[in-house]
Amino acid sequence: MELLLNRTSPYARIARVVALEKGCADKLVLVWSDPWNEDAKLLQHNPVRRVPVLVTDDGHSITESLLIALYLDQVGTGDTLLPPARYAEILQLTGWAQGLIDAAFTTMITRKHHGKEIDDSVLGQRRRQAIERTLPALNTAYTVSLPSSDSVTLADIVIAVALDYISFRLPEVEWQGKYPALSALRTRMLQRDSFSSTVFS
Repeated sequence: MELLLNRTSPYARIARVVALEKGCADKLVLVWSDPWNEDAKLLQHNPVRRVPVLVTDDGHSITESLLIALYLDQVGTGDTLLPPARYAEILQLTGWAQGLIDAAFTTMITRKHHGKEIDDSVLGQRRRQAIERTLPALNTAYTVSLPSSDSVTLADIVIAVALDYISFRLPEVEWQGKYPALSALRTRMLQRDSFSSTVFS
């Protein structure tokens, strides 16, 4: 299998972490791609020109990080990232975390192309509000139901990636001191090779 990705994409990092957690790393060739240029291989496998893309051994191109995660969860080894007893809960938290990444990523991209003043637009304020609402919601969820230290779910991965991405791209958010349950989750995830070996750079 091949994974088309770049080093600063939170979506690509989700796919990498899942691949490592599911024992697929040895079967995976990393193909570093630039979605902002006319990357021929990336365009071949994803006309939308976004990373990540997982190219399966039989030639299918799976796009979107959560779809890739679902595929790897099925073909990989070890415990499922979506245990049936918590299936709906994990999907809920994963969806919130994905929305958090979307808001942070779009904030960064629009600043890059339009300047930081774009944050004051209607859409910019909407993105900021999404971040401000989602962080405490996730913190409350993890305060009520702390994950066990010997297992990991898809929600744990996506939330931790979202937190790291905000620290990387939007350090002014300063979430660490405000949300102790999320800080504890990130600390726990950093102890896993899949997470510590895929830090943003």
